[in-house]
Amino acid sequence: QVQLVESGGRLVQAGGSLRLSCAASGRTFNRHAMGWFRQASGKEREFVAAILSTGTTYYADSMKGRFTISRNNANNTVSLQMNSLNPEDTAVYYCAARADPASASWWLRLPGSYPYWGQGTQVTVSS
Repeated sequence: QVQLVESGGRLVQAGGSLRLSCAASGRTFNRHAMGWFRQASGKEREFVAAILSTGTTYYADSMKGRFTISRNNANNTVSLQMNSLNPEDTAVYYCAARADPASASWWLRLPGSYPYWGQGTQVTVSS
C-alpha cells in the first residue's frame, strides 16, 4: 500500500554531513507519520527520528540537535539531515511509515509499530 525508497547514503568523514531522502508512494502519504530508523551491523534497529503528518517531530536523544527530519507532502518525500556525523552513526538507515498515532507519540519510537519499510541506504562514517 505504501512503498518507500531511500537514497543518499554514502561514505563520509567524521564531522561531516549527509542528507538522506525517502520517496514514498501511496494515496495516504499525507496522513502517515514517517520515521527514520537505523541498524548497525550486529545491533538491533533503533529509532532515529519521526515526523507526523502535521509536521511535529520527534528525535532519539542521541540524535537531537544533530539530525533533522522533514517532509514535503507535495512531493511525497521525507528527508533526514545529518550533521556532525561520527563513526557510531554508521548503519543502514531505513525509512518507515505508519498511520499518525491517535493517542501517543511513544509508538513512533518502536520499529514494530511501522508496517511499511524501505530497503535501507548505507551510511558509513570514517574516523
